[in-house]
Amino acid sequence: MMTIAAVALTVMLGLLAVFQIALAAGVPLGKFAWGGQHATLPLNLRFGAVSAVFRYGFVAFIALDRSGTIAVLPEEFSFWVMWIVVAHFGLSVILSLLSASKYEKMTLAPYTLVMGLLSLLIALK
Repeated sequence: MMTIAAVALTVMLGLLAVFQIALAAGVPLGKFAWGGQHATLPLNLRFGAVSAVFRYGFVAFIALDRSGTIAVLPEEFSFWVMWIVVAHFGLSVILSLLSASKYEKMTLAPYTLVMGLLSLLIALK
């Protein structure tokens, strides 16, 4: 069950990474992210989008390790970092719901909620 949750989270993070790469490349999807203030992200938010891709990769790695799908990190490290991930997704849901963008509220908030629930399941292992 944990492997399924970790793989599902990894796939969702991968899709989100593709979205962030598109934003960084200038695709006008900004109304769905980063507060929805810019159709095409300005340079500083494009750098933020690129950095998000690296964070998603790290989170996927932690989730796969914590679930036992891979075994690379010390158990205690992945345990604590996974709880930080759960808290991060919880905060992300709140921030998406507080966004001025109705598109972000309708898409990113529920998407992030599902990732948060998957993270919680993995953290409770």
